[in-house]
Amino acid sequence: MLRDKIKADFKEAFKAREEVRLSVLKMVQSEIGNAEINKRGKLMKNLPIGEADGKAENIETAAFLNDEEVLQVLSREIKKRKDSIEMYEKAGRAELAEREKAEMAVLAAYMPEQLPEEKIRELAKLAVEQSGAKGEKEIGKVMAVLMPQVKGKSDGALVNKIVRELLNNIKV
Repeated sequence: MLRDKIKADFKEAFKAREEVRLSVLKMVQSEIGNAEINKRGKLMKNLPIGEADGKAENIETAAFLNDEEVLQVLSREIKKRKDSIEMYEKAGRAELAEREKAEMAVLAAYMPEQLPEEKIRELAKLAVEQSGAKGEKEIGKVMAVLMPQVKGKSDGALVNKIVRELLNNIKV
C-alpha cells in the first residue's frame, strides 16, 4: 500500500537526515491521519445510535485510507505547493518558491505517471462524443465521463481547460 511506502520512506529519510524529504513525509502522514479521522467520523455518524460500541474495531479498520484516497491527499498537497510557488514567484521570493518546488518533487514521486496533454485531448474528445454535450453549459456531463479516466493522472485545471476549449469550438 502507498500509505505503508510513505511510512517506510519516512523512516529512511529520518535515518539519512534528509531534511526536506523528512518534513514533507511527516506532513503527508499527518494529512493522511487527519483524513482517516474524518473518514472514521463519517462512518460513526452513519451508524444507528447504540450500534457503534460493537462495531468500533470494524470502523477503525474501515477508516484506513486506500491508495486512491492517499493519492487524493497527495494531489491536494501538490496543488497547495503549485499555488504557493505561483504566489512566491509573483512576490519575488525565489528562495521560498524553490523550497516549495523541492517539496512538490518529493510528493510527485508518489503520484502515478501524468498523462501528456495530447492524450488528455484525445480522451476529452471521446468524452464529448459519449456525453453528447453541445456547449460549455454541459461541461458537467463531459467531466463526469472524463474524470474517472484521468483522475490522479492529470491536473484537473488542465483537463477543465481542454474540455472548455473543445466545447467552445462545437458548432451547433
